[in-house]
Amino acid sequence: MTNTFCRQPLWECNDRLVRVAQGQEPADLVIRHASLVSVPTHEILPDTDIAVAAGRVAYLGVGEHTAEHCIGEGTVVVDAGGLFATPGFMDSHMHVESSMVGVSEYARAVVPHGTVGVYADPHECANVCGLAGVREMFKDARRVPLKAMLTTPSCVPAVRGVEDTGSSIDAAQVAETMGWDDVVGLGEMMNFPGILSCEPNAIDEVRETLKAGKSVTGHYAVSETDRGLNAYIASGVSSCHESTTVDDVVSKLRLGMYVQLRQGSAWHNLPNYLPGVLASGVDTRHLVLCSDDDHPATIVGDGHMDLILRLAVSLGCDPVTAVQMCTINCAECFGMGSDLGSIAPGKCADINLVEDLESFRVRKVFIDGELVAEDGRALFDVEPYAWPDFMTHTMNLGIDVTPETFRFETEKPDGSRARVRAIGIEAGQTLTKDAVVEVPVEGGQLLADPAHDVCKVCVFDRHHGVAGVHSEGFVTGFGIHGALAQTVSHDAHNLLVVGDNEEDMALAASTLAECGGGEVAVSDGRVLALVELPVCGLMSDERVEVVAEKVSRMEEAWREMGCSMPSPFMTMGVMSLACVPVLRLTNRGYVNCLTFEMEPLEVD
Repeated sequence: MTNTFCRQPLWECNDRLVRVAQGQEPADLVIRHASLVSVPTHEILPDTDIAVAAGRVAYLGVGEHTAEHCIGEGTVVVDAGGLFATPGFMDSHMHVESSMVGVSEYARAVVPHGTVGVYADPHECANVCGLAGVREMFKDARRVPLKAMLTTPSCVPAVRGVEDTGSSIDAAQVAETMGWDDVVGLGEMMNFPGILSCEPNAIDEVRETLKAGKSVTGHYAVSETDRGLNAYIASGVSSCHESTTVDDVVSKLRLGMYVQLRQGSAWHNLPNYLPGVLASGVDTRHLVLCSDDDHPATIVGDGHMDLILRLAVSLGCDPVTAVQMCTINCAECFGMGSDLGSIAPGKCADINLVEDLESFRVRKVFIDGELVAEDGRALFDVEPYAWPDFMTHTMNLGIDVTPETFRFETEKPDGSRARVRAIGIEAGQTLTKDAVVEVPVEGGQLLADPAHDVCKVCVFDRHHGVAGVHSEGFVTGFGIHGALAQTVSHDAHNLLVVGDNEEDMALAASTLAECGGGEVAVSDGRVLALVELPVCGLMSDERVEVVAEKVSRMEEAWREMGCSMPSPFMTMGVMSLACVPVLRLTNRGYVNCLTFEMEPLEVD
């Protein structure tokens, strides 16, 4: 596969690299006296020199050898002073839209933390605006040095027949994208039941990707490690980020899969399985790190891949092994190891200089040999992207939402308690429970029961302007008084509203309808916090620092309302994700995500 993410392909500049390595021509850049983290050999090589030309590494001066012969009159010389030189960090699976900004603003936040490349699946945008929206996102990406590598969304909608999305993608469209310069593979194949049943479109999407010689990323969200997992991998899926136990991880490794170990703003999976996986003694070369979903407040305040590295090391992972998991292992996972993932002759000069291998504080970041960030600050900037109208007018509810909209009618007698199905939420996990709870009945309607942490939840089709296409349900686990609403509701991204009373729920929904989407917190008739996301109802057109501040205020509002879970916005956002067990609510109703059948609200 030709890598279009380098300043120059190797075949265009290999003669120059040959001359620079021998001292016959000066290098563009020489980094001296670095402690090189050699990921191919799992070594730290002290006092190493790195010579760079044409955006690629030409020479390594190891041991008694130096790069003095590569230095000429125009060579930029950087004295690393013993700082650790690591390959630039890469995120093996993520969704830019979760940062609530476009790629250029995202880059400003993560590149200073040492992230030089991301394997991005923009299926959030695709569910709202299709491949046309994806093209716009990656036009924005080309304005910054971050290597934004696109994996074409595979499941739009995530599960067919159970929800209404703003767009759809089929195998023919996937085949078309395989010719795009920035496409490196297929985004997470969430429709694992479709693969196991050889559903034509799912299988054909994988076939078109394999035919193009590109990687198929996976999403096997059940703890089944025998026939189903074997069949899923045999179809051509080569990686998966949906593991929850040590057995899940080890079983996938044994079957030849790359396992993407996930740690994001809400999905705190790494502590659950990394220590056990390391203790098992299995080889780590097929382990890679990923964030999946990170909030703007996380990447602005805490970090990105450097944050995950710090956690991995604190959990007992050898630091060089951890670096391998977001460099060479990641590049090889996508068949791009010939260009990316290590500091070696011929490879892209994507280099971080870090203070130590515990804090991973990044001092300098080079992408293709250019200094792009220093001491936590991006050295590049861009004007706000001019998003097209079709991406900024996506709130089409077709109804005026009122408190009466949130009345759940029932035939049960007043004063009784009705048994209803409820989504059981667990903080920090994508999996939900199919719970049965009792709620009071008054005035011919089912009520929320805040005393027992039972809230109402509704999902509205916001794409087609069709009145009445919304669902009713209940949820436990949030512990709030008031109402929350958001248009980030994976993967259809319809309008999702949770609350313990109809008045606050109506105010929350109408607030987002007016501003074009986003997230809002309401209590006792007052808007406590609002994050406007007018681009697809998913992304802001403001600076990432501004969005991060608004999100922090939103999290404060959640706490004021009684919620104690981390990043509750993301936990709430997967309540409609119909491809992950066990129970979800789409705009069409409850979906059992094991049988993929619709379930009734009331339980006899």
